[in-house]
Amino acid sequence: MSTTLPTRGGAADLVSAAPPPNPSPSGRPSSEDRLHRRRGRIGLWFAMPWIVGFVLFYAAPMAASLWFSFTDFSLTSPDPIAFVGGDNWARLIRDREVIDSALVTVKFGLLSLPLTILVPLGFAWLLTAKQLWGRSIFRTLFYMPSVIPFVAAVLVFNGMLNSQTGWANRALSAVGIPGPNWLNSEVWIYPTLTLIALWGIGNAMIIFIAGINSVPADLYDAAQVDGASSWQQFRTITVPMISPVLFYNVVVALIGLFQYFLVPFVLKNGSGDPGGATFFYSMYFYRTLFRLQNMGYAATLAWMMFLVGLVVTGLLFWSARYWVHYEFGDQS
Repeated sequence: MSTTLPTRGGAADLVSAAPPPNPSPSGRPSSEDRLHRRRGRIGLWFAMPWIVGFVLFYAAPMAASLWFSFTDFSLTSPDPIAFVGGDNWARLIRDREVIDSALVTVKFGLLSLPLTILVPLGFAWLLTAKQLWGRSIFRTLFYMPSVIPFVAAVLVFNGMLNSQTGWANRALSAVGIPGPNWLNSEVWIYPTLTLIALWGIGNAMIIFIAGINSVPADLYDAAQVDGASSWQQFRTITVPMISPVLFYNVVVALIGLFQYFLVPFVLKNGSGDPGGATFFYSMYFYRTLFRLQNMGYAATLAWMMFLVGLVVTGLLFWSARYWVHYEFGDQS
């Protein structure tokens, strides 16, 4: 005897296939119609605080910033705001600093993004091993750095990686290894920033642990009976089964890359040193907005960042159909 599971959208199909309630003989709405409308009004009132907050603090500022991108609005200019059309957008296309800062962001992302996904995934795999003693203790220790204020953590790294007085180079020199210039070398600055980023992988690791723990144990038991090694089980069972969790962490990491600002700002005060290697796109946006106070052009930079992020994230969602697997079929 075979059991046929309902396909995706089955419940919605049953609801849509149900006949609409018949009106009363007098032509007035039936009691069922009035009940549905009353529930709809009540639900709308409950959602009203969120709707008002969204309009006031998200939709309205976004609309205002879009309008500013077509003006010469500047906090330092006493002249009234004038509409300049697409001048800001034309300037953005020709702006060499936009290209340079975008390349800095891309170069850092090519190094940091894979590591900020693979390292917490590896730790999650190790911390779910049944043979590991004290798994809860290790999970707590690896997660604790993510709750420390990141400004404080960056200041600690600034002292620790100081080429002259930092204990990292002192420890290396004690074993005969010359320490690199972590913070002032164009070669070492990206590994240094990536190292600092790996300090706060606790959130991603916990999410991966939850995903790995949700994989049915029967699959691993069957694989062991077939003689599959731990690596084969990880590659053919764990990764496909947690691919939705992997996809989520990739999206979050990608969005975080577009917003990457705090660490280089605290380390270098937004100067872009060494040699412009830390002059990220977000840093250029910050300088245009808060130091030059050119609100019109800064709004243009912000919208360009939003549009590029939207396109890249959309491409990632499009690619998900080929490598993200859901337990109950296609969820795209």
